[in-house]
Amino acid sequence: MAWTLSARRLLTPFDVIDHPRVVVDGGTISKIGSAADVEAIGRVLDLGDAAIAPGFVDIHIHGGGGHDVMEDDSAALPAVEMLIAQHGVTGYFPTTVTAPLDQTLRALERLGKAIESAEKDGDPARARRARPLGIHLEGPFISHARRGVHPPADLLPPRLETFEKFWQASRGKIKVMTIAPELEGATEVIAEAAWRGVCVSLGHSDATLDAAERGVAAGGSHVTHTFNAMRPLGHRDPGILGAALVDDRLTADAIADGIHLDPMVLQLFLRAKGPERAVLITDAIAATGMPDGLYRLGSLEVEVRGGTCTSEGKLAGSVLTMDRAVRNVVQLAKWDLRSAVQLATANPARAVGQKLRGRLAVGMAADMVVLNGQGIVQKTIVGGVID
Repeated sequence: MAWTLSARRLLTPFDVIDHPRVVVDGGTISKIGSAADVEAIGRVLDLGDAAIAPGFVDIHIHGGGGHDVMEDDSAALPAVEMLIAQHGVTGYFPTTVTAPLDQTLRALERLGKAIESAEKDGDPARARRARPLGIHLEGPFISHARRGVHPPADLLPPRLETFEKFWQASRGKIKVMTIAPELEGATEVIAEAAWRGVCVSLGHSDATLDAAERGVAAGGSHVTHTFNAMRPLGHRDPGILGAALVDDRLTADAIADGIHLDPMVLQLFLRAKGPERAVLITDAIAATGMPDGLYRLGSLEVEVRGGTCTSEGKLAGSVLTMDRAVRNVVQLAKWDLRSAVQLATANPARAVGQKLRGRLAVGMAADMVVLNGQGIVQKTIVGGVID
């Protein structure tokens, strides 16, 4: 059944359409344009002074609502998905953290099944929740020197046979993988993963510039939480950050929570990567949307106080939501809302090969978020289903 959405403006996000109409049919956008050019069909939902934007896509998230995505609990993913949908996310990539091999394999199997189920699920109630689009494997192929809070005993050297175990357990649903390119065997794993369509992200790395560029040449195309858990930028030793900031073959993401990056460094990152290659992530953990206290990140215990998440004195993810990240770019970096929205929609979708999400155009998935003038979420629409 077709229906029509109207509002004050629409952010495609590459363009702004004033007084738009969006016609949705069967979960897909069938017509889009100004009210003068597009005839309303079926039920009309008038959003008044609000703006319509593509649904946010979070490619790096560990949990929320008190649950971790690696939990062996059927309530975990629905709780995470319900919470992040309330903050504008319509598609996400549940992200693992380094853990014992058997635990990682079990988590990958559960997540792979959940993604397959979401792909087939026609239950309208599912539309109140964000959809898992693929798995982000963060660890165990990362640097001991830049591991952050990832347990050192569970780190593994990059090996094709280990990657194959992960791939099979996930049912081929690994779509993003963070890896340190300087590790022995990394270039072979990077090349194999990229050949299978995985967005290979360089991160948790102590790589020199040469090692980082070898990773890019092998198939690396993205960078994980830029500036965090990587060799610092030196004026005579640029390291992996030199590649992240300057190499146009790379997209890169950042945690814009005001904690992981100083506002001036956030501005530096955004100027270096620009509106086409910068990506926002949350790196959110189970504590997101919850009061201060102790929470789990994989097998780790994390203390949350005043919005800062730590384990053993180190930052351990965040309680950031994607709508807050977008607003922070507007407020801290002085970007306009349309450009900030692009960092949470089109850019992450393109980085991970999601061709039907991240933009509003004919033929795209009808995943949308409704924002007021301050970028606060008023409504989230997943798969074109409205209440």
